[in-house]
Amino acid sequence: MFPDRFSNLPAYAFPRLRALLDVHPPGGPVTHMTIGEPTHAFPPWITDIIAEHAAEFGRYPTNEGTPELLAAISDWLRARYGVTVDPDTRIMALNGTREGLYNAAMALCPETKRGQRPVVLSPNPFYQVYAVAALSVGAEPVFVNATDATGHLPDYESLPAEVLDRTALAYLCSPANPQGAVASREDWARLVALAEKHDFRILADECYSEIWRDTPPPGILDVAAEMGADPERIVAFHSLSKRSNLPGLRSGFVAGGPQSIARMRQLRAYAGAPLPLPLQRVAEAVWRDEAHVDENRALYAEKYQDADRILGNVPGYRSPEAGFFLWLPVEDGEAAAVKLWRETGVRVLPGAYLSRDTDRGNPGTGYVRVALVAPREETADGLERLRACLFPD
Repeated sequence: MFPDRFSNLPAYAFPRLRALLDVHPPGGPVTHMTIGEPTHAFPPWITDIIAEHAAEFGRYPTNEGTPELLAAISDWLRARYGVTVDPDTRIMALNGTREGLYNAAMALCPETKRGQRPVVLSPNPFYQVYAVAALSVGAEPVFVNATDATGHLPDYESLPAEVLDRTALAYLCSPANPQGAVASREDWARLVALAEKHDFRILADECYSEIWRDTPPPGILDVAAEMGADPERIVAFHSLSKRSNLPGLRSGFVAGGPQSIARMRQLRAYAGAPLPLPLQRVAEAVWRDEAHVDENRALYAEKYQDADRILGNVPGYRSPEAGFFLWLPVEDGEAAAVKLWRETGVRVLPGAYLSRDTDRGNPGTGYVRVALVAPREETADGLERLRACLFPD
């Protein structure tokens, strides 16, 4: 016997992509522009820290994060957003933010809301862990299309009051994956006010917050503090994967109200996988260094410029505000991905693989996601081949 609650999950995006493309030979040198795996160099001193603390692999890790790491995160939040967050009660280190985004639902979603099945809101398209988290807690996932008409952010305010009154959790990613849209201070403030009105928590996925083009994206913690909102309304997630080119470190953190963090810590004590101590030492040092982040951001800025030069006059092209993806409009995402692969060897991801069908359609069907993570020359070459294949003059 197996549970039915996961029976309707589609194949995950990348196995699905392999099934779509790998039956065809590539039409040129293979260029991977699908997965958001940073390839820029991480700080060279990281391996020295691991070696210095290698003996600590022989100890069980501190579950919620070492005091030194939690202090470094708290200091970073103060420097970045101007907010004071108590490291002892309001922060927990994570073994990658996907763990936290999933376990937040496990720890914080009630079994019922107003005597009914709770709702978990998600933007559509979305990071797929949001959906499986909702299903795992027996909630009803409600996918809210984030389209060009809504600035590529979900309009939760447009939902019926009956849905909002049943809402327990609302995920929002800013900068958005895949569109690169940024929630403004006004956007965050409206969402916080909506959460206060209808009594739900916001799970703010801010993992791309340090990959920005012109202006640092505002964060939900400082907006909520400025509003005087209940700290328990807000649970914010950050990661070193994108900021510091360390996806393999599996290091991030969650910050929220004391009660929310206490419940997440309690769950993690039973079912979590804390970061090994030498890697927590690395994370502490990395959160305290901004020089490598500035260098990383400058490399992405060059690739933004190349993308604008190569694709800027393509109808519907939208230069991203932040993040490292292009969300390119095409007639059909799957057909475009197959054509591009068969004719050029460039691999991109159909947008529908990041979205769900709704009564208003699948907002990803007419898009492909293109990751700008490879070195500049390789990225520009891939974009040139993409342009010639999908958007010939």
